[in-house]
Amino acid sequence: MSPAASATVVGEDGLRRCPWGLSTPDYVVYHDEEWGKPVHGDQPLYERISLEAFQSGLSWITILRRRETFRKAFSGFDPAVVAEFGDTDIDRLMADPGIIRNRAKVLATIANARAVLELDGTTLDALIWSFAPEKRPRPPAAAGDVPAVTPESTALAKELKRRGFRFVGPTTAYALMQACGLVNDHFADCYAR
Repeated sequence: MSPAASATVVGEDGLRRCPWGLSTPDYVVYHDEEWGKPVHGDQPLYERISLEAFQSGLSWITILRRRETFRKAFSGFDPAVVAEFGDTDIDRLMADPGIIRNRAKVLATIANARAVLELDGTTLDALIWSFAPEKRPRPPAAAGDVPAVTPESTALAKELKRRGFRFVGPTTAYALMQACGLVNDHFADCYAR
């Protein structure tokens, strides 16, 4: 692909990035250092599920800029701790202006912590990664090449819901797959690919 036909954008550092990756300094760091890189471990994956659920209906930058506050509010996203949250914790969370104060999402985050602890015979890591596609036909060249939902994200959402998880529809599941490196949706000529 010639540079003139590229959908990527060249940053001040001379590197080509997916266009969204240069829209704010926060996104530059997230794009370059985290998005699309493999994430493993039940606690980091539970955090990503939680943040993706809170993002539903909002822009990702809203969540990204509140991430540290979310971590404090939800005890570092330790599922064993969050699973024990009760009414006092819910009231505390609903009064916290540093997070998204959506009661359904707060309750889903607590329910999802309990679902992580109730996984029989597997880990959240193994469960999520079992839905990674074997291969992608070709790297995306432009935004229109990136799906919002795939058969794998639909299947992952269905399995998570079957196991008691909430706020994990196919679109949210695909965003999780992108963020955690199950798929690589950096554009074909993005340096982070």
